[in-house]
Amino acid sequence: MKNENNLYTLKIGFLILCIIQISFAEKIDENGKKYIRVGSLQTHVSAYGSERAWNNSYYEGLIWPADYTRQDNSVIKRSFFGVKNFVDETNYRWDYWASYGSLGYVEVSLFPVKLKQYSKFEHPNVFVDGESIYGIYVGDIDSIDENQIPDRIVDNTINTKIGLTITRRFLAFSQQYHDNYFIKEWILTNTGNNDWDDDIELNGPLEDIRIGWSTRYACGRDGAYTMADGSQSWGKHSWVTKRGENYADHMNDIITEDDPVVDWIRAGFSYLGINELNTDYDNIGAPYLTQGGRLASTHHVGTAVLHVPMSVSDPRDDPDQPAVLGWHAGDTSPSPGGITPGNMAGIIATYQFLEGVPYGGEGMGGTGRFDEEHNVAVDDPYTIHGDGGGTNVWIAYGPFDLAPGESITFIEAQGVSGLSRQKSEEIGSIWKEAKDNPDVEYTFTMPKGSPLKGKYKDGIADQFKNAWVFTGQDSIMKTFGRAKRNFDSGYNIPQPPLPPPVFSVNSGGDRISLEWSASPSESDADFAGYRIYRAEGKPDTMHTKIAEIPSGTYSFDDITAIRGYDYYYYITAFNDGSNNSIGDLNPTGPLESGRFYTKTTQPAYLRRQQGSNFDDIRVVPNPFNISAKDMQFGNQPDRIMFYNIPGKCVIKIFSERGDLIDTIHHINGSGDEPWNSISSGRQVVVSGLYIAYFEVTEDITDDATGNLLFQKGDNTMKKFIIVR
Repeated sequence: MKNENNLYTLKIGFLILCIIQISFAEKIDENGKKYIRVGSLQTHVSAYGSERAWNNSYYEGLIWPADYTRQDNSVIKRSFFGVKNFVDETNYRWDYWASYGSLGYVEVSLFPVKLKQYSKFEHPNVFVDGESIYGIYVGDIDSIDENQIPDRIVDNTINTKIGLTITRRFLAFSQQYHDNYFIKEWILTNTGNNDWDDDIELNGPLEDIRIGWSTRYACGRDGAYTMADGSQSWGKHSWVTKRGENYADHMNDIITEDDPVVDWIRAGFSYLGINELNTDYDNIGAPYLTQGGRLASTHHVGTAVLHVPMSVSDPRDDPDQPAVLGWHAGDTSPSPGGITPGNMAGIIATYQFLEGVPYGGEGMGGTGRFDEEHNVAVDDPYTIHGDGGGTNVWIAYGPFDLAPGESITFIEAQGVSGLSRQKSEEIGSIWKEAKDNPDVEYTFTMPKGSPLKGKYKDGIADQFKNAWVFTGQDSIMKTFGRAKRNFDSGYNIPQPPLPPPVFSVNSGGDRISLEWSASPSESDADFAGYRIYRAEGKPDTMHTKIAEIPSGTYSFDDITAIRGYDYYYYITAFNDGSNNSIGDLNPTGPLESGRFYTKTTQPAYLRRQQGSNFDDIRVVPNPFNISAKDMQFGNQPDRIMFYNIPGKCVIKIFSERGDLIDTIHHINGSGDEPWNSISSGRQVVVSGLYIAYFEVTEDITDDATGNLLFQKGDNTMKKFIIVR
């Protein structure tokens, strides 16, 4: 591997630091989490050393693309580790010892001692109309290290009952070509520390160490709920495949942007299959029939193996690792149960699982390409093995031997890729049009540009749709190729400029004003300026670049905003691309700071001056007609606006018969207030005549003349009609 000796020296230096830190470790909350949210792939890291994604409401984690809601891909990661010929602190010799790496094994075999996140710079503070939206990031960062290369590093350390200390490092990047994967450094150290405290209880070697995981993915939470019964939310219909069978023949090849997709990288990943309960249409890609056919699940998600040393003393990459790479039935997994001499059957089964023995028999797991061994796009994948839990990616490493004080490090990349939201909408809408007109012949454009003519009823539209969905297999391998190049370079990818430390958005009467502070990178020779992006209606939609601002300018007025619409913004700093002209690690050209640093999550909108009398109040549109929703405030199809109202008032919405529907407290001093036609009980209101009652809540005077405009308690009513 390129730069292997230098990298190994770097790793050893870090290991020494880890061992020093471990000696001062202390107990931490095993339920603790650290959230990484700087790139298009965002997730959490759990203190106990593995991630079960259930949060008591849904499966969260591995969110991609994080611009949109319900893009989680994680379900469960079943982690295991074990050794042979282990002598414990009571001097009892175990022929086999193995443990499940779950929350339930904390204080049994797992002892979390560290969970910290380090950032290259302070997270920017973002304001909308004076209100900071930094709140969700509070607690993410523990300290700043301006010398680190990744935007974020999460360190997680767990002592174990066998004296093996496991340290995980998650490395996250916001550079636009490297922000959809994490690099994971796994460091196994024989510290002899088998509990929370600093005392060393064990001083013997650890033999035949094996460690691995069986990981299940939802392949897009949004798409999981378009399936017939919602069972994909736990990954029931996920296919698993693998790559890299010929890794030994190509491990020294150089990947370039001219040919960025290679299939020899060691990798296992999942994507959505068919739910056999849905017999009305082919649901590859999970088309949303109620949303124009948008493909809600084109996600391909999994893990690539970047480097596994031959041994403690030999840093060369071992092409025979991982020891296991394939698939396994989702809920058919071993459990060591109580780790006692009386439960050796469970312990041995767990260890053998790490050796590659499918738990439950040969039909429950394998090291081939699960999807290609069976009839993909026809069979429901779970029916192959009958496990309602779906199918997991199965990876295990070892055996390793570690004398006291010795360490070994292996490197993975975990990533998600697939069609962009724009492409998912485009392909899905074409497919749905054909579905709605099954006898009409269409000409479909296939991924490589060739035309395909045919009708939906003959399966041609499905062939078109599925071909586009399965381009995600190339996309995820391109992602893994970039991760490998990043690691091979010593994490020396070209860096974008840093974002502005402060970004402020303020609603106005005739414009929305944006201000920001200078990027710390503005003094760099390649610094080019700032770019402003805007989304309309909701934050989880496509943003469009609306301005490019030169260096030294720190404000912009958006005078193209339309009254009654909500707007969301972000700003990036960008360079001229002179530090990204070679193209050996990613495409050439200008680089931008990460968009998630400054994205606003609260709306800004044009605000009128408050009204001066009740006669000026207007309800818009009136009547409200659902058939004209596309003409009524864009992405807010149920919105009704109250214009020219007093700056401080309460608005009560009544039905024609006098039932109170909703109460709005208008306190911002403007003359505008939106209402989304939703009652206080969170129900969309029905057709009918409604009455808006306005009551002034404090005396209001004219700023220019000082004359009293409204007296507290003044009130009036306006009628409006809703037609659905």
